[in-house]
Amino acid sequence: MGCTYSVYGVGRKKKLSIPEVVVFAPCMRIPAQCDLQRALKGLIPRDVIDKLSCLRNRIALVADDTGGSAITELRQALEEYLSILIGLTKKEHGLENLVEFKWKNLVDGRQETSVANAWFELLSVVHMMAMLTLCEADTIMIPKDYSGSGFRVVSTDCKRDAVDLLLKAAGYLEFCVRNVLCCIPPEIKKSMSKDLQDGVLEAISIQALGQGTEIQLGLAIESQKATLSVKRRLACELLIYYSQAYQCISGCDLSHGYGKKHMWFIKWKFLEAKAAAYYYHGLVLDKGSEPTCHISAVCCFLAAQELLVESKKACISFCLATPVTRAPPLWGAMKHLYQKIPEVASRKSQMYGYLLEQEKALQSLPELPDFQLSLRPDDYELPAIDPAWDSGNWEKQGQQPLKDHLNDSEDEIETE
Repeated sequence: MGCTYSVYGVGRKKKLSIPEVVVFAPCMRIPAQCDLQRALKGLIPRDVIDKLSCLRNRIALVADDTGGSAITELRQALEEYLSILIGLTKKEHGLENLVEFKWKNLVDGRQETSVANAWFELLSVVHMMAMLTLCEADTIMIPKDYSGSGFRVVSTDCKRDAVDLLLKAAGYLEFCVRNVLCCIPPEIKKSMSKDLQDGVLEAISIQALGQGTEIQLGLAIESQKATLSVKRRLACELLIYYSQAYQCISGCDLSHGYGKKHMWFIKWKFLEAKAAAYYYHGLVLDKGSEPTCHISAVCCFLAAQELLVESKKACISFCLATPVTRAPPLWGAMKHLYQKIPEVASRKSQMYGYLLEQEKALQSLPELPDFQLSLRPDDYELPAIDPAWDSGNWEKQGQQPLKDHLNDSEDEIETE
């Protein structure tokens, strides 16, 4: 969703600012206070513990104070934190389950999860990086100024930057699904926030690709060089992305705060994408010379018109689902299609009305073509592990290597 929920007060009166959503990002989760010092004292050097604590506290403080809007500062701190956090996930260190990591919901401050697992912490950090990136894309697509005509104007460069950010966010989430969740035991997964379910993360990753494709479709519509075939392909790819996202999320537990809103967002965008796909497929079919081509084209246009009506209803349901949000003014591809689809459907129905009456048996909706998807998530790799975890550095500082320390502890237990 949007990154922040702002309440502005004048005297005793408060005005609630309902956020507008272009790029959907479910609620951001941020670190809550946890005692790293107590859990790790004596096991690793003090400076390593201090660095972990300092970076984690800094992330929590900045996120709380800015509502997640200090994206550059938070991203840098998260990357630094990851490089030192990775050490806790190494089996040879034996520290995976020693620290109880706590995270809370940024919007209401409610503590959602408290899990003693370093992989859970790593998952939460990368997830937060993905949400920040989606929020940044959302900010780019919501300009502060409007044109004199009253319509929203977003520059081509901003749209391309937003696509790059969406691919980056999709990469973070794909990494979570493929490389992190598999390291977390099933019993721990059950205690985690429902926002971190496999299907939910995968759905957000895929819908980010879908939103990137929607922006590309809008750019193609604005371009005089883009052919009708290119526009149809992009519209069909858009539909495929949202179909896949729906399949991912439909098997998830959506009883949590943002679950139903997330589902409504996907339904809304799925219906818009399907309308776009049928509209452009109809335009391609209408170029044929056979009567059946025109009949099929009209069926596509009428279906697209009905889908737009349904998409408006889904949009309202999305906006009203908790927490309440505002839909943006029509922009890009959908601004064009909301104008063209009713117009073309009406005109072509009148033009080929006689064919529809003569060939009622042929009035069936044609299948949409299938295309290989163009957009892929960016590859993401964890940063290099912090040199502070090098046991050679510990020995120079007079610190006993962790492996030896753990072995000594086991011997003491056996002696007792």
